[in-house]
Amino acid sequence: VLYKVVEKHWPAFRERAEEAGGLPRFLVREVEEYLRCGRLEFGALRVTCPGCGFERLVAMSCKRRGFCPSCLGRRMSDLAIHLVDRVLPHVPFRQWVCSLPHRLRYLLGYDRELCAEVLGAFVGELRRSLAWRAKRVLGLASVAQAHTGLVTFVQRFDSGLRLNVHFHVLATDGVHLRAPASGALAFHALAPPSTDEVAEVARRT
Repeated sequence: VLYKVVEKHWPAFRERAEEAGGLPRFLVREVEEYLRCGRLEFGALRVTCPGCGFERLVAMSCKRRGFCPSCLGRRMSDLAIHLVDRVLPHVPFRQWVCSLPHRLRYLLGYDRELCAEVLGAFVGELRRSLAWRAKRVLGLASVAQAHTGLVTFVQRFDSGLRLNVHFHVLATDGVHLRAPASGALAFHALAPPSTDEVAEVARRT
């Protein structure tokens, strides 16, 4: 259904957008590549079984990160398996979401360096909050002893497919501490952050 709607209305929509100043190049490229995704006339591989000789044509995919359900579904599944099997430790995690003022969302949509700086500010304050909470609760001599872990996903759109850059962060709901004798890392869970602690992360960001 999505493909049929985009295919039918995209030319007229783009023409009207050009009259109003045009669309961003990355958006045009995203849509054009999506409309070519999975269509044999835009490129395919002939795959042959060496045993029985059975052949099949496999259409090329767009591999875009915008809104192609097929390519995004594969990317999402592959990344989830990689994170669970090879990256994330088996400890509690908490999802943090950083939503931004509207004017800043639009700026970040076009400026990758600025987007990285804003994300860095948020992640830095989140790490700081976890470390200071650990220092108070666990009686650490220094916040440097508390090792945090997190994975961030930058989402560029909202449920209405509007440009809305925001950050989803999976952060360990606690910290890892290194044992003085063996040097091994051990996880120490923390209580959920209070409303004031969440507000402090937002304020400092």
